[in-house]
Amino acid sequence: MIFLRRTAHVAVLTLVLTPITSALATPQAAAEPRERSSAEATALARRMLAQLKVARPLSIRGYSRERFQPRSAHRKGRCSTREMVLARDGRNVRRDAACHPVKGLWYSPYDGKWLKSEKYVDVDHVVPLAYAWRSGAKRWSQAKRRAFANDLIRPELLTVSHSANIAKGGKGPQGWRPQRRAHWCRYATSWITVKRHYRLFVTRKEKVALLNMLRTCRS
Repeated sequence: MIFLRRTAHVAVLTLVLTPITSALATPQAAAEPRERSSAEATALARRMLAQLKVARPLSIRGYSRERFQPRSAHRKGRCSTREMVLARDGRNVRRDAACHPVKGLWYSPYDGKWLKSEKYVDVDHVVPLAYAWRSGAKRWSQAKRRAFANDLIRPELLTVSHSANIAKGGKGPQGWRPQRRAHWCRYATSWITVKRHYRLFVTRKEKVALLNMLRTCRS
């Protein structure tokens, strides 16, 4: 209703203003849970990084993408890992009968680009396959390498722009960082989470680069 009696109007205003006044009186208390959560996540990333073995990189000899994703691994009649990631990360994604995305909108956190076509989108391995190979995956079984390359649980797969993915290549954090500094904290945390789960080691320069990126996290 548009018109209210005066007494009812006053009562409604009292109910509305009371919680607002209370919230304004304690802005710091309201912000503490989010800040504490961010601080705890950063502290956890630092602890995990400290637990990673530091070693020299292994030889790239013997590496190929097929060692992680053999051609025989393609699943007929089901969505591929790429298609699942595009559907997960995109907005208003429409797929055809074969599960391939034909329409959608994707955001690339590396460079801040919004992409309106799937042909401009890549699914990036946060820890590149070649880099993982030199960090210990060379010694894994074929099954474990395949699980790593298609991991939808850990923050290993991410939709990014094709140009950002090409610029990154197989480099580690000591040789490449996202163009957007605002993404450095998330990138470093994701990198560390993946390496910790799969017990991949880091180099000294890599560890220093990760620590520098973690300094951009809000505390």
